Amino acid sequence: MNTLKRRIDGTIQSHFSRGRQILLLLGARQVGKTTLLQRLFPDARYFLLDNDPVRKSFETYDIHSYRQFIRPTDATVIIDEIQLLPDPGRAAKIIYDQMPDVKLIITGSSALNIKNRTSESLAGRKIDYHLFPLTFSEYLYQIGAEDEVNDSFLQRIISGDLAPRPHLFDLAATTRRVLTYGLSPYLIDHPQDTSYLKELSTSVIFKDILELNLIEDRKVAADLLKLLAYQTGNLINYTELASRLNIDVRTVKRYIEIFEQSFIIFRLYPFTSKRRDEVGKALKIYFYDLGLRNAVIGDFTDPFLRREAGALFENFIISESLKHNAYKDLWYQLSFWRTTQKAEVDLVLHKRDEIVGCEIKMSKGQFSSAFGKRFPDAQKRMITMKNFY
Repeated sequence: MNTLKRRIDGTIQSHFSRGRQILLLLGARQVGKTTLLQRLFPDARYFLLDNDPVRKSFETYDIHSYRQFIRPTDATVIIDEIQLLPDPGRAAKIIYDQMPDVKLIITGSSALNIKNRTSESLAGRKIDYHLFPLTFSEYLYQIGAEDEVNDSFLQRIISGDLAPRPHLFDLAATTRRVLTYGLSPYLIDHPQDTSYLKELSTSVIFKDILELNLIEDRKVAADLLKLLAYQTGNLINYTELASRLNIDVRTVKRYIEIFEQSFIIFRLYPFTSKRRDEVGKALKIYFYDLGLRNAVIGDFTDPFLRREAGALFENFIISESLKHNAYKDLWYQLSFWRTTQKAEVDLVLHKRDEIVGCEIKMSKGQFSSAFGKRFPDAQKRMITMKNFY
């Protein structure tokens, strides 16, 4: 088995060669933020704010207090899960401004908490990075199926280089495993650990949300997350969700925002030429990790035998596209396209005048002729189980 190499390693490791701004590493719990930083910065002084005494030390917001436990010899300091502080931005600003020789790294598993609980602005003082669950290629590398991490996933789609390729591993079997258990780094050494995924879905993902009093009713939040899991890849209707849960629409929107800012789900919005027959206000929701999504509904059966097999594969391809778009700084916007007559394209990658429409199918299918007529200059791609990698 290979070491825990990640696609973002080089970017993170070279951060301080580009300036002294705070390195803020964001990502869901259990995606490997701590492991990555301790591996890349083995000599750093490390503080975990999940630990009560440590957190109380930082809650003084006093430079003299901080100098009691941050030593002059500590060239690099890591503060893990900084969103647990009542005022995370204030603590980071004090260290950055008053200890100019310290290279400061902070992590957070809730962007919303850091933003909402920060009285002091860190604008100009930090650079954000996002660590996702493993990419498919990182997973293959870590299980020893490939010798290197391949980061050409999105470039192949954009260029149209989608001819099926031979592999030294079983692509179908590996994809089945990923669609079932997801791409959490923990599963490299503990494959098919459904107990871990269930614990993650029922307690760990709500840990920060509950501790920080962002959600009033855990059961309602859990029920909403389950409804979203069942509707993966479908158009989402806030009013319908509110009616089914007997809560108001504002609460539905707020909870979904919290789930998104805690890196559990992400939203996809429609691509439109502003024609009247195009869906312009609806959205779709996908999960960053399918193992977590399957744990939320308690279903780890063979994904290829489920009615939702196509939706799971679609979620997988779109989340992979999102990861590679971010890691490679490609700056594509990700959307979907749909008309009121239900003509649809699953994924539209676009920036400036460049449009790449992607149909995502388990085996094969027809590309929307309506999309081709509406956007004659767009590139059209058919992504299947056989050609995506």
